[in-house]
Amino acid sequence: MITGPAYTVDVQRLDEFSAVDLYAMLKLRVDVFVVEQHCPYPELDGNDIDCLHLRLLDGDDLLACARLWRPTPEHHPRIGRVAVSPNHRGRRLGEALMREAIAEVEKRHPGEPIEISAQSHLQKFYGSLGFEVISEEYLEDDIPHVDMLRRG
Repeated sequence: MITGPAYTVDVQRLDEFSAVDLYAMLKLRVDVFVVEQHCPYPELDGNDIDCLHLRLLDGDDLLACARLWRPTPEHHPRIGRVAVSPNHRGRRLGEALMREAIAEVEKRHPGEPIEISAQSHLQKFYGSLGFEVISEEYLEDDIPHVDMLRRG
């Protein structure tokens, strides 16, 4: 029998994090998006304060995280900064993280479509979760991306 990864889900505002937990989440994001992807850009972009942060945890060990945006007049709810710890890859945590993020957004904003800005090479992965490409490919920090939408 195949079982999924064991984890707990945590959703918090930025000001609810302990200093240690905040450091771990920001370090994971910098390790993945800046260091691993060789992409120097302002990871601390000023938007974290306005978002919720969903984490998958194994005890105190951070497995994965994502940022959840509320809807605005310009955008539907959004999921971003989707990151899985390099130490925990190969366990389908990316899929688990996205399923948890989608469920959280749907709980808070029922019936709303969900937006993401996806790295182009991940279109098939996000497509398997119900997202459809809605834009031409564009460069964001020198990495090809497309906008995708999951209809509510």
